[in-house]
Amino acid sequence: MVDDAPAYAYDVAVVGGGGHVGLPLAIAFASRGLKTIVYDISQSAVDLIHAGTLPFMENGADEVMQKGLADGLLHATTDISVIGDAENVIVVIGTPVDEHLNPDPDAVPKALQPGLNLLRKGQLIVLRSTVFPGVTRRVEQMFADAGVEVDVAFCPERIAEGKAMEELFSLPQIVSARTPEVVARAGKLFKNLTNSVVALTPEEAELAKLFTNNWRYMKFAAANQFYIMANDHGLDYDVIRKALAEDYPRAADMPGAGFAAGPCLFKDTMQLAAFTDNTYVLGHSAMLVNEGLPLYLVSRMEARHSLSDKTVGILGMAFKAESDDIRSSLSYKLKRILQFRCKNVLTTDPYVTVDPNLNTLDEVLEQADVLIVGAPHKVYKTIETDKPTVDVWNLFGRGTIV
Repeated sequence: MVDDAPAYAYDVAVVGGGGHVGLPLAIAFASRGLKTIVYDISQSAVDLIHAGTLPFMENGADEVMQKGLADGLLHATTDISVIGDAENVIVVIGTPVDEHLNPDPDAVPKALQPGLNLLRKGQLIVLRSTVFPGVTRRVEQMFADAGVEVDVAFCPERIAEGKAMEELFSLPQIVSARTPEVVARAGKLFKNLTNSVVALTPEEAELAKLFTNNWRYMKFAAANQFYIMANDHGLDYDVIRKALAEDYPRAADMPGAGFAAGPCLFKDTMQLAAFTDNTYVLGHSAMLVNEGLPLYLVSRMEARHSLSDKTVGILGMAFKAESDDIRSSLSYKLKRILQFRCKNVLTTDPYVTVDPNLNTLDEVLEQADVLIVGAPHKVYKTIETDKPTVDVWNLFGRGTIV
């Protein structure tokens, strides 16, 4: 371990910071006057940052990033040695799940191993992304075994993708550490962004993060189950939902139906299932409903249309509206199912840039026999077509029943 005098070139280093979680956070810290550097293994991501170009959609972040670069407060590099040059090191590497839906609790400690000998005595190491319960303690033990004398905190990210420039400054920040002193130190760091800090133990904070995403996933599952019930009886779930919620606060948070997807909700539900030794009945049930919705829609379409000789067009391939992110998007699961059931599948999305197989919207509208809304982008609201359209999101407000 390098034990130099506590003089740092940067206030904050964000490790793995070229992605959806780390880059908005780095931009936010730079906007508050902290000298911030992004470390990422992707040279292309670093080059885009240096060019003042966001690698993905994030509302309101472009100008803030460009100002941070112009002011000399935001930097990016692929040189791992930079982690020893920052007083606060924020790690945005989370716990993944494998192809068998089992979490890998060693992923975060393994990712930190190459930088152990670069860290300085007295640095603050903040784990930021979702971790499997107990991972914070593993990281603490790894540092202790290696003789690395740093403070460790877990401060989970709870930002909705696309709203970082709003929510990083407005939502309370959960801060956890093993001692009150480290809690205060991490709290002071995040008070550069928000005045509201909530203190927990690391184990409490780990579950708080998982509970947050699981609660949202289960609410979507309840809505999708209600949708299936109503649809099976020829009724419009959204008409029922809006009626029962009108001036009735106890139902105001009932969501509409739609694909519950993205990089966090399903993954974190499976992490909580593993944590409970697969006794998490509600979580598994939510998974069956949400992951089963694409197949349900296709099966219902088949009951009304002979799909074997039809071309089906999917409108929207991102995992949610007004996003370019296709990670864990159920539109792609829908596409795979349709490829076995129909003559041809065409896909389009106005924001996605990483899929070379996308068609233009005009091509899809012209060539498809049946349309289905995969992601309810606002641009689709103006579409005028008399072709059969499956609209589980009720984007068009026409009460479509499959």
